[in-house]
Amino acid sequence: MLRLQKYSMNNSAVDSNSLGKVLKSVCVREYLCASRYRQAFINPLVFFAIIIALFPLGVSPEPEFLSAASVGVVWVAALLSSMLSLDNLFMKDYDDGSLEQLVLSSQPLYLIMLIKSFVHWTLTGLPLIIISPLLAMMLYLDLEHLPVLLLTLIMGTPVINLIGGIGAALTVSLRSSGVLVSLLVLPLTIPVLIFATGAVQASIDGASINGYIAILGILLMLSITLAPFATSAAIKLSVSN
Repeated sequence: MLRLQKYSMNNSAVDSNSLGKVLKSVCVREYLCASRYRQAFINPLVFFAIIIALFPLGVSPEPEFLSAASVGVVWVAALLSSMLSLDNLFMKDYDDGSLEQLVLSSQPLYLIMLIKSFVHWTLTGLPLIIISPLLAMMLYLDLEHLPVLLLTLIMGTPVINLIGGIGAALTVSLRSSGVLVSLLVLPLTIPVLIFATGAVQASIDGASINGYIAILGILLMLSITLAPFATSAAIKLSVSN
């Protein structure tokens, strides 16, 4: 009996060590690929800045108008910028065959998908969050409301990335699938846009933001919990076809 317990404990330790090594190798590979294909991750950032910089020129440079529209402009620009890089989430892995190896491995695929989505968010969503205060100030958003904007971006952009991973997984076997991914993902991200902009607008109006933040937190938890399973199922479906 003691031997069986020791054997099971040793097996669980080996499995956890091997899982940790696989997840670490996935992270390292994602960052190495990002260093080789910098343009795929720089383009969304440049697109984000261009949209916000050109908005006053195309609509109105009046500070009152820009201040009222700043929250919506920043969030719509962040949403559209996030769409640009989604088709690259699994494309490189599919082309070189490593995606099939991940599917056939004994490690939990949903954890690997979660790690890949997190790394992708650090490469695309996190830079947007870092430069968003400067661009929001260009649109005359008051400094006292910047923390709320940053909080909504920190909670909302991972949801967009996780939901986008499902669309990217479904279309990974298709060529030039960027538009199709956007069509699949964009309707699902509308609640994030509504509650994120509503939270900042409530802060501007002096109302409570707790309800909006709570809903964003629920969406984030649901995405972290459910999206990796849906992504792994979509990956298996795409690879098997």
